[in-house]
Amino acid sequence: MSTDTPGSQSSLHRANLERVLRAVRMAGSLTQAEIARGTGLSAATVSNIVRELKESGTVVVADTSSGGRRARSVSLSGDAGIVVGIDFGHTHLRVAVGNLAHRVLAEESEPIDVDVSAAQGFDRAEALVDRLLRQAGFRPDKVIGVGLGVPGPIDVETGALGSTAILPGWTGIAPGRELAARLGMPVHVDNDANLGALGELVWGAGRGLSDLAYIKVASGVGAGLVVNGQIYRGPGGTAGEIGHITLDEAGPVCRCGNRGCLETFVGSRYLLNLLSTTLGPDLTLPRVVELAHQGDLGCRRVIADAGRQIGTGVATLCNLLNPRRVILGGDLAEAGELVLAPIRDSVARYAIPSAARQLSVVPGTLGGRAEVLGALALVMSEMGESGAIGRSVQASVARP
Repeated sequence: MSTDTPGSQSSLHRANLERVLRAVRMAGSLTQAEIARGTGLSAATVSNIVRELKESGTVVVADTSSGGRRARSVSLSGDAGIVVGIDFGHTHLRVAVGNLAHRVLAEESEPIDVDVSAAQGFDRAEALVDRLLRQAGFRPDKVIGVGLGVPGPIDVETGALGSTAILPGWTGIAPGRELAARLGMPVHVDNDANLGALGELVWGAGRGLSDLAYIKVASGVGAGLVVNGQIYRGPGGTAGEIGHITLDEAGPVCRCGNRGCLETFVGSRYLLNLLSTTLGPDLTLPRVVELAHQGDLGCRRVIADAGRQIGTGVATLCNLLNPRRVILGGDLAEAGELVLAPIRDSVARYAIPSAARQLSVVPGTLGGRAEVLGALALVMSEMGESGAIGRSVQASVARP
């Protein structure tokens, strides 16, 4: 008969173990003092838990220094389990294989036709996952879970891709269920902007922050919102659809059915149309950014105008959520200050002054990898007792 009842010592011990594991899992590596500060547990409790987890082979401990003083660094064992990240974009498919110690073991990206069917896309993803696992030297049964990113909102009740998704023909498809059936692995799915936010939070420009927004500007425009250290999705899973803020009620018709959405003024199709007459029909957004850095006045003007429009949306976010940092991702982020300075100008003009003063607007540090790394982090954040970590927790709690 189990004594692991709510409020019991074993129940409390299990909860503390999981708090420590989650903190280490999301950070990659922490000192014991950092674990204590982050979890609110006493130094003695953390020390005892770390000792148990080290004995079970779940974590490794190494001597390090912090603030000039000796410390012990705790990270998850490299063989505690494998996670897979998959990112479907408008023109690409990217897959990464990593371990729970935050080490990427294999990664590959390949172009994908925007008109490819969902079935064809899943075929490509399945083959790429299989190839990278073999390349990294792991069997599929070592995979704890798969994180999947798609360019559109996911209905939290049905798991289906919403009507404003970038990939035509995918609307109504439940990509998580489809891929889980194919791979025989647990799949956690989210939209690309949320995963970009999670990637930058765990791996990049958002490390150490608990409140931020990640704005992805590419074919579409979306925002991933981090509130109190967690991705905020809203009850229906559509939080962060900043691309559909109305800027002009008489503006161009958006794919969502409304007029004058932010996306109709800064999405890649709109920006490229402005320049295609002079620069040719095969122009791409990365090429526009490259030409702008080289001094092309037309490209610079288009990027600056887009920055001012994005800044209007960012100002709205500031007034509503008061984030500490906004991180710009997607193709347009490569323009650097050519787009960031106009964003800041609009924020200064339209945001509440106190919110604007507290905000920093910076480029992402992960580039095109933000979403796939966020997919890896998604698995780590969603892992429960069914995963390998859970088994380690159970073994540790059961030890007399």
